[in-house]
This record gives sequence, structure tokens and C-alpha cells, in this order.
Amino acid sequence: MIGLLRKTLFAGFMFALSAGSALAEDILMPFVLAGTSSDSVDTVAADVKSKLSGGGFEVVGEYSPYDGAHIIVVTSDSMKATAAKSEFGAYGAAARVSVTRNGDVTETVYTNPIYMAAAYRMASDMSDVRKQLEGALGAEKDFGSEKNLTAEDLRKYHYTVMMEYFDDPSELAEYDSQEEALKAVNDSLAAGLGATAKVYQIDIPGKDESVIGVALKGKDADDCSGDEFVMSRIDKASPRSTAHLPYEIVVSDGTAYALFARFRIAINWPHLPMVASETGGTFMSIMCSPGAIEEALIEASGEEP
Repeated sequence: MIGLLRKTLFAGFMFALSAGSALAEDILMPFVLAGTSSDSVDTVAADVKSKLSGGGFEVVGEYSPYDGAHIIVVTSDSMKATAAKSEFGAYGAAARVSVTRNGDVTETVYTNPIYMAAAYRMASDMSDVRKQLEGALGAEKDFGSEKNLTAEDLRKYHYTVMMEYFDDPSELAEYDSQEEALKAVNDSLAAGLGATAKVYQIDIPGKDESVIGVALKGKDADDCSGDEFVMSRIDKASPRSTAHLPYEIVVSDGTAYALFARFRIAINWPHLPMVASETGGTFMSIMCSPGAIEEALIEASGEEP
């Protein structure tokens, strides 16, 4: 009896120890709810822009992907410096801030820099950027995942077997030089090829690398590449995850790349089920989107899909 009791106590101790170790490595969420307001999207967005600028961020672009949603994209010297030290660090050079009307409230949400730093395999955890955003906008709660994902998990993340990792991007177009590639992408976006538009551009210091934010407008309501098409089918929980947008093209050493949609979408909805959910959002509802998004971004890069 005493032996059995000792074994039980030892097992309980080991369980507590392992649980403590798991908790010691922080569980990360993709988004941060800064707060809510009863004011309109336009009023809140103007206030948010002012706070971001006053908090030391550079506003590099903004757009409204659909009614009731406005997105502001910012960067900083610290973010660009970290991007310069990271392979394909341009993906992490921007933070996305969304202002979304959700029922009777207007939500202000931003991407969690610590989560994105891990997902994009950045050279630092960007906790300084997180503190800077909290100082400017506040932080009511982190949200956006029901998976217990740590930084280590995110650095090797993919949604499921046979789906892409961070280092499995789409190669959209190749040019003889960085200058030629940037011109081709910017000219194509200005022309609206692929039903796209430019939202922002951040050039990474000391590298031939830039990230360009792309609004995916969709050629019509049934175009699977469109921002509204995708978000109307999967962004159904509260708070809203509007700060998922916009998509990016990274131009590096003369080649235009984009994260494949099965990674880029999944990293912001890691718990989204394949076929059934309480909210109705599923990956099956946007099955056509990864290929359609890739084709739109190829056109936006100056190539034929």
C-alpha cells in the first residue's frame, strides 16, 4: 500500500513538473485586442493613427478592404533593423492594426509582434515592439488561437501534413535586378493587374529586399482571391481578426515571393477546422482561395499566371 502511495505521489509530482515546464514557455496568440469603442470606424481609425504616430511608429499605408473595416500598417526603425538581420525578414517589418465594426462595438486589434516574430523566424522576439504597441494602443487581451503554440512551435509551423512551411513560399516572378523587379511589381499594382492594389512598401535597410502590401480586391464577388471573399467565410469569431490583411509580396534580390496561402492564412487561424465549426468558418469554405490568391499575386508581380 505504501509503495502504491509513493508511486502515485511521484507520478503526480512528475505531472506537475511537466505542466510547469510547459507553462514556462509562453503560449502565443496571433492578435491583440487593444480595446473597444462605441464610436464609428472612421473616428476610431483617426484616433488610432494619431496614437501610433505619437507612439513612435511610422504609418506606411492604410486601406478599407470592405465596409466596416479599416487597416493601418506601421513600421519602425527597430522592426526594420530586425528584418535586416533575418532571412526573408521583410515579412516581419510591418505591424497591421485593424479597426472593425463588430455588432455594436468598434474593435481595435493589432498583430502580436512576438507571435509573428516566431512565425516568420525573425532574428529577435520583437518584444520591444509589443511593448511599444501596448504603450500606444493598450492591450486588453490576446486572442486568435485555440492551439497551445509556443515560439518553438511557430518556428516550425505548418497546418498539417503536405502543407507549406514558412520556407516554402510561392516564387511569383524573377527579374534581372532588384530595381527591375520592384518596378514591375509597382507598375502591375498601379495598373490593378490581378484585381490588386498597393497598400504600402517598406524597404529593408542594407539589403536588396522590400515588402509590399497588396489589397486583393477580387474581380467580382465570387473571386476566391478577394479579401472580402476569404474573410466573410472564416473571420466569424469575436473579436474579429481583420488585422490578417493585407497580403504581402516580398521582393528579394530581384525575385518576387509570397507566402503560400495555406501557410499565410493558417498562421492566423491555426485552430480553424477543415470541415466543421461552431461559427461556420472552415478551410473547406475557402478551398479555392490558395490557388486564386497565388494567381492574383503572380499577375501583380508582372507575370502571367
